[in-house]
Amino acid sequence: MACISSYNSGISTKFLGSSYNHSSKLFSPNFTCSFNLGPLNWNCLNLRVYGQQGRRLNGHFQSFSSVVKCISSKNGSPSEERVVVLVIGGGGREHALCYALKRSPSCDAVFCAPGNAGISNSADATCIPKSDLNIEDSSSVISFCRKWGVGLVVIGPEAPLVAGLANDLVKAGIPTFGPSSEAAALEGSKNFMKSICDKYGIPTAKYGTFTDSHTAKDYIKEQGAPIVIKADGLAAGKGVIVAMTLEEAYNAVDSMLVKGDFGSAGGRVVVEEYLEGEEASFFALVDGENAIPLESAQDHKRVGEGDTGPNTGGMGAYSPAPVLTEKLQSLVMESIILPTVKGMAKEGCKFVGVLYAGLMIEKKSGLPKLIEYNVRFGDPECQVLMMRLESDLAQVLLAACKGKLRGISLEWSPGSAMVVVMASKGYPGSYITGSEIHNLDEAEEVAPGVKVFHAGTAIDEKTGNFVAKGGRVLGVTAKGKDLEEARDRAYEAVNQIRWDGGFFRRDIGWRALPHKTIC
Repeated sequence: MACISSYNSGISTKFLGSSYNHSSKLFSPNFTCSFNLGPLNWNCLNLRVYGQQGRRLNGHFQSFSSVVKCISSKNGSPSEERVVVLVIGGGGREHALCYALKRSPSCDAVFCAPGNAGISNSADATCIPKSDLNIEDSSSVISFCRKWGVGLVVIGPEAPLVAGLANDLVKAGIPTFGPSSEAAALEGSKNFMKSICDKYGIPTAKYGTFTDSHTAKDYIKEQGAPIVIKADGLAAGKGVIVAMTLEEAYNAVDSMLVKGDFGSAGGRVVVEEYLEGEEASFFALVDGENAIPLESAQDHKRVGEGDTGPNTGGMGAYSPAPVLTEKLQSLVMESIILPTVKGMAKEGCKFVGVLYAGLMIEKKSGLPKLIEYNVRFGDPECQVLMMRLESDLAQVLLAACKGKLRGISLEWSPGSAMVVVMASKGYPGSYITGSEIHNLDEAEEVAPGVKVFHAGTAIDEKTGNFVAKGGRVLGVTAKGKDLEEARDRAYEAVNQIRWDGGFFRRDIGWRALPHKTIC
């Protein structure tokens, strides 16, 4: 038996016999609904419902219905393979993955740990807070998966991958989309990535690796500026400094190797040739031996209009990217992606997951070079890709886990998608959290194909309103028949949002579209 009850203070959901129960301040009418699901052959399922004043009730029934469907399928004899999915992470990328998985016909239910307030309120997944599931503890994740019949784990962020969560889950027999810690070194160590490029003939920028600041500065002086300084390890997207002068380059080296501003991630630096051209993002799903490309995308790393200011985790993106023609995409697969997949297999650490290649299409040659690898979906590129994906994501990711990607093709919606990131003022430097955000429902209703993905929001328990709790906070995403329509819809939605503590770039897509001032 399961019950949903509403009191003057809000809504509560609970499966009888389960310890999980949550209330939130949502509605004033009193009601109680009971659903007799019959005898169950598995444990009672956790369902948490969060909300803010004014959220629509049907969203919570959608979430409840997905869980009921999940339980019912466990007691029937479904003709197709069904799957319950656990997404690890709590940012905008994970919200987009939950959104796509929820739409997958074969996906019965989606959990997200820890998730965030926006994921919960949109009913795109049932979020499991850290107090109930510590994703840094592999044994806890394994126990959760076994208890709730999870048949696929999708690991979003890079840190759990580098820490070896995928290793432990696979060892426990749980299908996991995400590379082992050994394979995740492609992102976890820029020097490792460069060594793979050297060994297997993958085109990349000329570089040197250093642990001594004086030696690094000698190399920089010899190469000249502009030049790129990178922290070797993970630095939350902030470990790359494009130095336009020798002084900037020397200061970057000192901040990493002398001052320790990047901690252990900056204990070794990669000094890299400055490549001039247009950046693009290329994604491929990999099953250890085979790879299939996703649609192209292009992001905007710099914080300011015209690609000025410091690098960020990404201020916006669009898909497809006109710079990546079909010919170039084939070349990327042949010269970069497939040699990497085969090389990693030869190194004894097969890669299973998504390879995200940051590329530079060189101005002088028109050919792609590899700037960096990420071993997970990019953020915010994931948002535009998941908006356009029409294939059953759960089944595609399961096929990757099982080494069965060969012969699979993906279906995409026609047209384009764009995401505009709204960030806290001060980002990527210091910023203040806690400012209220309003009109998110109105933003999603301005036009068809608009979705607001949450990256750094929380619910103020006193007011029930969304508040900012991170640097990059929202990803306002829209589809359109072409890139211009997608842009217009995205910015129309952005302009509906009332958030005094936030800002956004007004020129997302400027390389691919005629200049248009966004008020």
